[in-house]
Amino acid sequence: MDLPGIKLFDLTGRVAIITGGSKGLGLAMAAGLASAGCTTVIVNRNQEEGEMAAKELNENYAPESIFIAADVTNEIQINTVVDQVIAKFNRIDILINSAGINIRGAIDELTYDDFQKVMRVNVDGTWLISKAVVPHMKKNKSGKIINIASTLGLVGLANRTPYTSSKGAVVQMTRALGLELAQYNINVNGICPGPFLTEMNIPIAESPEAKSFIVGATAMGRWGELKEIQGAALFLASDASSYMVGSMVTVDAGWVAK
Repeated sequence: MDLPGIKLFDLTGRVAIITGGSKGLGLAMAAGLASAGCTTVIVNRNQEEGEMAAKELNENYAPESIFIAADVTNEIQINTVVDQVIAKFNRIDILINSAGINIRGAIDELTYDDFQKVMRVNVDGTWLISKAVVPHMKKNKSGKIINIASTLGLVGLANRTPYTSSKGAVVQMTRALGLELAQYNINVNGICPGPFLTEMNIPIAESPEAKSFIVGATAMGRWGELKEIQGAALFLASDASSYMVGSMVTVDAGWVAK
C-alpha cells in the first residue's frame, strides 16, 4: 500500500495564480500555498496593494511570489497575465479564482449596472481566466482550478440578488467545468466560505443584521478568521484532492448545516 502521508500536501515546484490575491481571503490562501512550497502569482487591479502582497509573501516564505496587474473582466489583460506566467515559469499548476465584489441592496434600490458589475467580476472573471489557463493544464495533463463561491451560492439572503446570483453561477460553473476537464486530470472544485471578516464585510460587521443573522446563523457564533480558509485551499490545490470533481467545500462554521 502506498502511504505518502504529508507529501500529499507538498506544493514544491508548482505555480499558482491567485486572482484577488492582494488582500482578504485571496492573500490568506496565497500564503497557505506559499507555506507549502508553491510559487505564487498575485493578480489584482490595484498596483500598490498587489506589490505589497507579493512583498509580504516574499518576506515570509521561500518560494517566489510576483504580482501582475490585471482586471479579471478584461480578456486581453487576462491572456497577457497567463502568457507572462508561462514565459517566466513555463507552467501553471493551480488557479484560484478569488476576485470578487459585492453590491448590497433591495432589488428596487439597485441599478442594472450594479447587477452587471457584480456578475462581470464574479462570473465573467472566473470564466475568462479559467479559459485562458485550461490549454496549458491540458498540455501538462494536470491542474487544479479552485473557484471561490460562497455559502450564498447555496442558500439565499435578502437584499443580495447580485451577489447570490453570481455565486450560484460560480457553483454551477465549477460543477460543469469539473465534468468537462476531469478526463484531462484537471480537478475543478470550489470553496464556499461563510461569514469571514474580510474588507468586503467590515462595513456591515456591527450592523444588527450581521449580529443577529449572519454571525448568528453559524454554529460557532462568530466571524471566520482569514487563516481558517487556508486548509481548504491547500487541500484542493494538492494531490490530496485528486479524486474530487465539481465538489463544493463549505468553510462556514455550520451555516449551511443549520
